[in-house]
Amino acid sequence: MSQSRLTELTWRQVRRAGERGIALLPIGSQEQHAGHLPMGTDTLLVEEVVDRALDLLDREACDSPESPELPVPEIVRLPALPFGHSPHHLFAAAVSLSAATLGAVLDDVLDSLVTSGYHRIMVVNGHGGNDEIMRLAVKRFALRARVTVAACSYWTLTAGEDGAGRPDVTPGHAGWFETSLMLAAHPGLVRTPVPARTPVEPPPLFDHPPHPGLTVERHGEWERVDGSTDDASGADADRGGLLLDDRARGLARAIRAFDAASR
Repeated sequence: MSQSRLTELTWRQVRRAGERGIALLPIGSQEQHAGHLPMGTDTLLVEEVVDRALDLLDREACDSPESPELPVPEIVRLPALPFGHSPHHLFAAAVSLSAATLGAVLDDVLDSLVTSGYHRIMVVNGHGGNDEIMRLAVKRFALRARVTVAACSYWTLTAGEDGAGRPDVTPGHAGWFETSLMLAAHPGLVRTPVPARTPVEPPPLFDHPPHPGLTVERHGEWERVDGSTDDASGADADRGGLLLDDRARGLARAIRAFDAASR
């Protein structure tokens, strides 16, 4: 696979890559993740999933170098945007962009890429608070620029093969899912042993809406649950590795599908 990092290319290489390639932008956040995970958890995890997905595509290309059914996607990876929309975590600590600022940053990055010659762009998100803003930015940008843009949050892209998942707590926040992933990807950054979480009653409305289809937010809920959505004490590195690989397979398939649809 033709895979490169924007930071390491010359401007002429950037221009040439834009003629056929896909610019891939990971976005994350810097925010509290309970007492056992680092502030950059969302950024670290989206980078890990992207790394694994691109490695998978690389291996596929090496295994089938002449296969017309598997054309080689040309990927130019941007540095991860490390800041996101996290005002709901400022009760503890976060570096947060407003929704308007994040939307404007994404708009400027997309506009810069198009001006630099790119016609295909993919945004991969690692933080729940970015999701709606990212999707709106992509939709808005495609209305005014001749570009094909895709957006996704990594936890939604699953190949359906992990067998280790717990949908009831996925993705959660600083809970079993994220902690398992971090134990697999960056075990040295997880403060262990992870303490058991005292059950919170009533459960927060943002995670347990009173009726299907409702989005409900109540003031002070994140602070009341101490910044985590579920008990992370049973998190497991082996299952985390399976979950990461499954999301990476899903992302690799999504990249291939986007490549085929936008050529």
